[in-house]
Amino acid sequence: MRKRSILFLFSCFWGIACLHAQKIDSLLTVYHDNFQQEKTYLHFDKSIYNKGDTIWFKAYLMAGKDLSDYSRNFYVDWYNDKGQLLVHGIFPVFESSARGLFVVPGNYAGGSVSMRAYTQWMLNFDTAFLYSKQITIAQPRSNVVKQWMEKPVVSIHFFPEGGDLIAGINSTIAFSATDQWGKPVSVRGAILTASNELVDSFVSIHDGMGKLSVEPGVGDVYHCNWIDAYGISHTNVLPVVKENGASIQAQVQGTKTIFSIQRTKAAADNYKHLHVIATINQNEIYRGDIDLDRRRIAASEIGTGNLPTGVLQISLFDADWIPVAERVVFVNNHQHQFFPQVNVVVPGLGKRSKNIIEIEVPDTVLTNLSISVTDASLPVDSATNIFSQLLLAGDIRGYVHNPAYYFASGEDSVAQQLDLVMLTHGWRRFKWEELLQGKLPVLSYARDSDYLQIKGKVFGGGRVSLGGGQTLTLIVQGKDSSRQYLVLPVNPDGSFRQRGVIFFDTSRIFYQFNNKKLSDVVAVSFQNGLPLVPYAKKLGEPVVPFAWNNYTDSLLQRNLFFYTEHNRLQRAYDTAHLLKEVTVESRAKTQKEVLDEKYTTGLFTDNNGYSFDVMDDPVAQASLDVLHYLQGKVPGLTMSFSLSPGDTSALVWRNGSPDLFLDEIPSDAFQIQGLQMSNVAYIKVFRPPFMGSSGSGASGAIAIYTRKAGDMKPVYTKGLSYALLAGYAPYKEFYSPDYAINREGAPDTRSTLYWNPYVLTDQKTKTVRLEFYNNDISKRLRIVLEGVNAYGKLARVEKLVQ
Repeated sequence: MRKRSILFLFSCFWGIACLHAQKIDSLLTVYHDNFQQEKTYLHFDKSIYNKGDTIWFKAYLMAGKDLSDYSRNFYVDWYNDKGQLLVHGIFPVFESSARGLFVVPGNYAGGSVSMRAYTQWMLNFDTAFLYSKQITIAQPRSNVVKQWMEKPVVSIHFFPEGGDLIAGINSTIAFSATDQWGKPVSVRGAILTASNELVDSFVSIHDGMGKLSVEPGVGDVYHCNWIDAYGISHTNVLPVVKENGASIQAQVQGTKTIFSIQRTKAAADNYKHLHVIATINQNEIYRGDIDLDRRRIAASEIGTGNLPTGVLQISLFDADWIPVAERVVFVNNHQHQFFPQVNVVVPGLGKRSKNIIEIEVPDTVLTNLSISVTDASLPVDSATNIFSQLLLAGDIRGYVHNPAYYFASGEDSVAQQLDLVMLTHGWRRFKWEELLQGKLPVLSYARDSDYLQIKGKVFGGGRVSLGGGQTLTLIVQGKDSSRQYLVLPVNPDGSFRQRGVIFFDTSRIFYQFNNKKLSDVVAVSFQNGLPLVPYAKKLGEPVVPFAWNNYTDSLLQRNLFFYTEHNRLQRAYDTAHLLKEVTVESRAKTQKEVLDEKYTTGLFTDNNGYSFDVMDDPVAQASLDVLHYLQGKVPGLTMSFSLSPGDTSALVWRNGSPDLFLDEIPSDAFQIQGLQMSNVAYIKVFRPPFMGSSGSGASGAIAIYTRKAGDMKPVYTKGLSYALLAGYAPYKEFYSPDYAINREGAPDTRSTLYWNPYVLTDQKTKTVRLEFYNNDISKRLRIVLEGVNAYGKLARVEKLVQ
């Protein structure tokens, strides 16, 4: 009878354990499929700026180990050195990336600006993982209040491996000492019992971090006396010792991670049958059951040779699947990288000399890169890069000092120092307690799956009923006088909407109803459709004062030299006397170049493909429609034409269907086929990948532009009602002078010689040639190339031209 009872209880326990295991499997799958969290990295053109400079950046978005397709809009908030908001900017996302800029005010007096970058989706989770950075603004030291001399306040924190100090179990305790701004400080000290008996001494071994071993007894209480790098003495109490429990220890060894589990001698029954789950990027990669009924210690291993580079989380559960301990380790199999080549074809280090460089990517996979070329004598912030942010700092809660250091060498000592980072930083992408209760994250924000919209509602109407069939003709006029024309149906409830719109800065929306009587009796409201994302008016945490105190005076003076030299040369140039007449010969712009400037904006200005001046092409005017015209113009473009009014024409190019745009708004082949050629001004066909597509753009794109401004009978806006509608943050193209046309002109003291946020390669285009000119004073140049490919692998190349 007793044997039956034991078997019954065992079968119940086993059944419950299996149910918990199945529940965790199911919940982890749901978590991975629906709650994958985004992380971002920003590539800046340089590390230090002067007041009045433009800060150029390119943002990359990932979710786990893959490129993120969650978000269409990217947010960047800029703060002054007092933590007060300067600018809240919104930028469109293309191919898991975004580009933008921030202009440092010309009268800015602070030593730094801080920025915070995120997507709407990121705000659903722990905001500690939002990207933030403090950017140095060089100022003469005499112009800045020396608050950077504020006395450091140092604190120390202790982190038992696995989470707790447990009586009778030898425990590794890591520690981290930092100042009030999170920067590491060296310390040394001793661990003492309540009766001041020495247990162990300690000293920091890397960036204020170190570790020691302690085997506490029941009821033991420990404190430590320590001295910081400034000679100040401190006393702290260590974490409380638990009488009962289980711990976990882990270590990476080559292509596997060895872990051991240990319980207390008089442990309760729930600590005798344990479970282990290991996850990376929210994917379960290991599960095991540990039987400690007849023993206190057990060890096992996890094969990590094929895992992606990243943080591996090992969680220990008791018999009832209650989490009791956790350890994180860093796995690096060096499979996270691809290797573009930067070849300097023509170096030009003389005054206004021409430089030619080629970017070559041997792979056939699509790549999305950004490149900056700056004066090589400028200060460089080498603390972070695309590897350290997306593989380490973006997955660790809290500040990681100099994370790029851990990717600069494969030495064992560096790996051991990185393990100190793992031991001293909290890391929890999900909370097991809530997950086991079936609680999933509460989403305050849906996936941001659309760009701008032009939407709104018609109010009133008086004696005129809206009814059906009403349309609203819109003329969207940008600040550069560019125009887009839209005809939107008005629903019986008065609402209207055009999705997938992209425009920058503030536009005027002129509108007119097809029933002109409505214009006099109704009111129209417009919205841009962007979600209302909360942003901080002031940074909650203190700003580290004057980041530039990390740079030497000589480096600071070199950066300030560009600022002062520009002002000096400009004054001399402005007051110079004209000595002789100068004849300048320049090349006249082609008609296609004129049309490109007139019609295209943003990423549609790219010339990677074909362009057609339809207005001056007799073949175009004689063509039946746009699709028939393009069939004979674009090599490899094929299509099947609709046989009935309801069918859509199918286009095939480069083994896929190119995306279609009408006046830079997503469209479809049936709508394009209905255009009259007499209304078309310009057509551009982009080779894949096209970064302006809301989808992948993997098969390129075709952009059709209808005639506007002086290219057709003028559309008068005088007398039309209009509304102002805010678009994305204003963007200007990086100015790169062409000294082949004219080598004279105003002084050139640009410290950023070249910036290109979108260098794209694919199977057909593996090499991209870039040309730019030197300034008047730089003798050495630094090239930095960073980016991603379609497989989520990362690249960084830094090269000097000297």
